[in-house]
Amino acid sequence: MIINHNMNAMNSHRQMVGNTANAGKSMEKLSSGLRINRAGDDAAGLAISEKMRGQIRGLDQGSRNAQDSISMIQTAEGSLNETHSILQRMRELSVQSSNDTNNSTDRSAIQEEVNQLANEIDRIGNTTEFNTKKLLNGDVVGVNADKKGTAVINNNTSIKTINVTAAVTTAVGANSSLNGAVTVTLVSRAASGTGTYDIRDTDGTAVAAAEFADVGSSFSLSSGLTGATGGFIATADMSQMKVGESLTIVFNKHVAATNDTSKSITAQIGANSGQTMQIGINDMRGEALGIKDSAGIALSVLDKYAANSAISTIQNAIENVSAERSKLGSIQNRFEHTISNLGTASENLQSSESRIRDVDMAKEMMNFSKNNILSQAAQAMLSQANQQPQGVLQLLR
Repeated sequence: MIINHNMNAMNSHRQMVGNTANAGKSMEKLSSGLRINRAGDDAAGLAISEKMRGQIRGLDQGSRNAQDSISMIQTAEGSLNETHSILQRMRELSVQSSNDTNNSTDRSAIQEEVNQLANEIDRIGNTTEFNTKKLLNGDVVGVNADKKGTAVINNNTSIKTINVTAAVTTAVGANSSLNGAVTVTLVSRAASGTGTYDIRDTDGTAVAAAEFADVGSSFSLSSGLTGATGGFIATADMSQMKVGESLTIVFNKHVAATNDTSKSITAQIGANSGQTMQIGINDMRGEALGIKDSAGIALSVLDKYAANSAISTIQNAIENVSAERSKLGSIQNRFEHTISNLGTASENLQSSESRIRDVDMAKEMMNFSKNNILSQAAQAMLSQANQQPQGVLQLLR
């Protein structure tokens, strides 16, 4: 029997300290709800879970970014809705002015309203913004595929054939710098069959008084109408045209392809670098839509020929606005799918992170109870071990 070293007491004390420390760790986990409270709890798990946390927060912010982008698109689309309404009214006024029951005074009043409506389209295009970023003035055109200028011919069904040659179409696509329309109206037909035509450009200005042969005729419009060197040349069989009938060639401006994203709006829709979407919105002001010339003068409805030309010009502008709204709607739908996808990814990643980081409360409560009981048992055994050396006193009696 020895008394200098009470090995039983030392062992009981060591076990008690360990059980108390384990009970303390269990209590910490139960208090925080986390299995990993410090790196020492699970070094590898901590590193993995922190990387997952970064992804989760990035995905959640990407979802919010997409929602902000939808709000921006809705702002632009809402303004274009009003532009649509204005263009419809302008078309209505053009149809009204085309009727010869109106005199010059009536048409002047109609022209004044057309001018104001065209100015309002410009104002909407110049002032529509989201978070101080202008949307409809061409500042955020950004990335575009090569949009060839097109010539769409609107004509009376009595005209048998209309031919715009491939070479002409290519010239328009490569060189056209203006939007608008040119309208050719048959004014009279001589006994010989030769027709006299009134030609009006985008803003209703008479181009030239010209005589054309009826079958297989060709006519050249000045280069100023399209911005193409040599002008626009088309051939048409006009033998079936009746006096007052028109042939309208509607031009759409050529937009060269570009990969320049400096002007487009970049939406960060992912957790990592490069996970973006580019948003471009075309210029939706008067000149870009073809209802104003480069000098800012609105198309004319001051006579029946100009008004007739304006109908097709405005109709083309309506279709361009419709195409832009359709594009914005498609982007909005894409963002909505993106938000749904990001939410699913975030949820599943959060589930994985939870399995690494969060504590199983029931299991940890079991461990806490075990460690608490062992700690109390160790205290009791330490007390018993401390009593054992006193047995040596019996030898002194």
